[in-house]
Amino acid sequence: MGVEDGKGHQSDTNYETESTGSERVGFSGPMSGPLSGPLTNKRGGKKSARFNLPPETSGGAADDAYVEITLDVRDDTVAVHSVKTAGQDKEDPEMTLLARELEKKSSFGSSVMRSASNRIRHVSQELKRLASANKRQAPINLDRSKSAAAGALAGLKFISKADGSAGWHAIEKRFKELNIEGVLPRPLFGKCIGMESKEFALALYDALARRRNIVAPFISKDELKDFWEQISDQSFDARLQTFFDLFDKNGDGRITETEVKEIITLSASANKLARIQEQAEEYAALIMEELDPGNLGYIEVENLEVLLLQGPSQSVAPFSNSRNLSQMLSQKLRPTKESNPIKRWYNQTKYFLEDNWKRVWLFVVWLIAMGGLFAWKFYQYRHRAVFQVMGYCVCVAKGGAELTKLNMALVLFPVCRNTITWLRNKTKLGVVVPFDDNLNFHKVVAAGAAVGVLLHVIAHITCDFPRLLHATNAEYEPLKPFFGDKRPPNYWWFVKGTEGWTGIVILVLMIIAYVLATPWFRRNRLNLPKALKKLTGFNAFWYSHHLFVIVYALYIVHGYELYLTKKWYKKTTWMYIAIPMLLYGFERLVRAFRSGIKPVKILKVLNRLNASFCSIMQVAVYPGNVLTLHMSRPNGFKYKSGQYMFVNCAAVSPFEWHPFSITSAPSDDYLSLHIRTLGDWTSQLKTVFSEVCQPPDNGKSGLLRADHNQTSHPSFPQVLIDGPYGAPAQDYKKYEVVLLVGLGIGATPFISVVKDIVNNMKASEEEEELEGGGNGAKAKKKAFKTTRAYFYWVTREQGSFDWFKGVMNEVAESDQNNAIELHNYCTSVYEEGDARSALIAMLQSLNYAKNGQDIVSGTSVKTHFAKPNWRSVFKRIALNHRDARVGVFYCGSVALTNELRQLSLDFSRKTSTKFDFHKENF
Repeated sequence: MGVEDGKGHQSDTNYETESTGSERVGFSGPMSGPLSGPLTNKRGGKKSARFNLPPETSGGAADDAYVEITLDVRDDTVAVHSVKTAGQDKEDPEMTLLARELEKKSSFGSSVMRSASNRIRHVSQELKRLASANKRQAPINLDRSKSAAAGALAGLKFISKADGSAGWHAIEKRFKELNIEGVLPRPLFGKCIGMESKEFALALYDALARRRNIVAPFISKDELKDFWEQISDQSFDARLQTFFDLFDKNGDGRITETEVKEIITLSASANKLARIQEQAEEYAALIMEELDPGNLGYIEVENLEVLLLQGPSQSVAPFSNSRNLSQMLSQKLRPTKESNPIKRWYNQTKYFLEDNWKRVWLFVVWLIAMGGLFAWKFYQYRHRAVFQVMGYCVCVAKGGAELTKLNMALVLFPVCRNTITWLRNKTKLGVVVPFDDNLNFHKVVAAGAAVGVLLHVIAHITCDFPRLLHATNAEYEPLKPFFGDKRPPNYWWFVKGTEGWTGIVILVLMIIAYVLATPWFRRNRLNLPKALKKLTGFNAFWYSHHLFVIVYALYIVHGYELYLTKKWYKKTTWMYIAIPMLLYGFERLVRAFRSGIKPVKILKVLNRLNASFCSIMQVAVYPGNVLTLHMSRPNGFKYKSGQYMFVNCAAVSPFEWHPFSITSAPSDDYLSLHIRTLGDWTSQLKTVFSEVCQPPDNGKSGLLRADHNQTSHPSFPQVLIDGPYGAPAQDYKKYEVVLLVGLGIGATPFISVVKDIVNNMKASEEEEELEGGGNGAKAKKKAFKTTRAYFYWVTREQGSFDWFKGVMNEVAESDQNNAIELHNYCTSVYEEGDARSALIAMLQSLNYAKNGQDIVSGTSVKTHFAKPNWRSVFKRIALNHRDARVGVFYCGSVALTNELRQLSLDFSRKTSTKFDFHKENF
């Protein structure tokens, strides 16, 4: 700070000093002159000074006209020790904090001694101005202590780490590539300095050019360097002035409401905030109301500075008492590499087993079972007559067949969802069995089946069949009971037999199913021709997986018509897969029974039906291609927060069922789903429901909307549901503290969870009041374990916040005990402190203080900018909940999975807080 006010106030200020202690020596006279006396004392000491404010800025008693500061003067620094009003024992913490931020440390010498008076004069001016500002009454209905605008401007920068902070050398290199005849055209300015937002870069260019009276649409290399020095200047004054110049379009030193509106529109465009663009006029009026209380019609740089100086008063209480502990924790978490390779390997192995012991024991048992079966079959055929002709090839082929049998049986268990849900809810097996990894185990077992098939097929085709075809008559003699009296003449003999053609069909169908199940095809990641594109995607994966009905039927036939085994009780294929097939078939029958009741006519809102056919009550289509369905809850449909159900819509496809998380709470008398249109089926579902939707009225949210009410009865498509099914998020009740992280549409299971937490806490309190603190209340509280939740929702688009706007407001309003911390993050907005988002931060703070509503999300939950610092999030939770076990639940794309898992492991190992990581990926 320390800016000359240009009005000669410093000449009107009288200075008096008093000394205390042996090192203090009295001094009087203008402090702007050369320093003498105690300030040149090399030993250092404290100097106390009184600044007499001019009469027009003073008020109250005589002592109120003085501000007493104590300076600590040493060999290399001049530090502010304390600031207080004259005549008072207590120092003013706000003024002290401000003054200390004005300190500047540098190497002392003769040059510092010459400039010390200027520094002290700047301090006095700022303290005088702050004291004067404190005398003025703040605008009504604005709690400045909660303003984040000051923090945003205090960290104001115009180039972020990713936008060219490499320095002038990188800029100079780009200038050489982009210049035209030695000058840089205005349109290329943003590209040259590495700024992504072209519109903002042009506005910045214009602001810098106006201050230098440059009217040409280009600049030279020297002018570019001058621009760059101001952009990268980290001083407060330079950053504030540059930001002000962005507003001041005509360069007259005053900002009008029209100019404010223009820069709001520019900032909103740079941050992809379309709604703020639409409301630019309203927000411009809000800024003028705040910074121009005198209705002068303009604001000046001092007005922005006044708002900025409110920042130091923001509370940092939650961390102040734990600062030392936080620093110690940071040092402890600093990654260090063990120099001893044996010890390093031991620690890595120990940590891995601690974190994955459930998976490890199951995987080891599976490997042992496969190894044992392969070795048994290998040994068995090693001692049979066919070994003399076919050799070890037949041993490998039969060993591979045994692996295939085992895995074809096991692969069905992980997809028996009803069974897994029952085991998860009704038994204690979840303590040792990783039910959350059911699909991963399904994939691992499928890979094992593929290995068995490859061993079986390759050994037959390339080894034992050729040896059989080329065997002599004497060698073939022992094999006549298996292959007939006449030796097979060629490969066609094997192909035309039942064993042959069934094996080939099985192999082809398995290849189709395996290939279409890979992420590249299932998620359409390959750039294929349009004609082939229709053969990929989720629908192709879903239908190809149902080819396994044919595969299993042929597999039984193939396993019965064997060349080398004739006795029925030795044909074990059907023995392996009989029970898994019956269990899976029973699951499908239950699913068909629950969802196959004939449709019922849609009735009034909240009409309850006796089957899993649902009466649609409300439909809305939101930004980001999200369709929300509110439907009646069938009788007997009980579920837990975090669970999901399958949905079928005959108008789209009578055969396809797709899983979606339930967003309503178990205590709600309806079911709700939020479905993002990412594939063929969901896109068609949105199209079908959009046909019965209309633009919303009466201020309701959603791009399109249809409500089933007394006056309107839209003809909704028929929807069938099947479920509920277990999911990782349902286990949140096992933890007292939970961290919920939703990425985009991945917030859906946690919306139900946070609503359930609030409802359970309300129920506990009400029962406690009714029971008078008796056993009933204690039992209820014991049953519901969760007492603290942190919910982080990260999304790219501003419109995404509409999906759960009502729920977020409801939770924030109902959570009287502050048990749930709600954090919204919008990654399209530049990080806090960036110039491109500074105005958005200011608007957010002003509007929230005045209206209690966030301008980005439209809810009572304030939105943070850019991505969260997850290490800081974990660190904060570890500090707040020492010796606790925290459940970390993540739902979203795989992009964030590894980072959250690794942080959970790091903090669990190096702090007393243990983090258990659970995830759902889509």
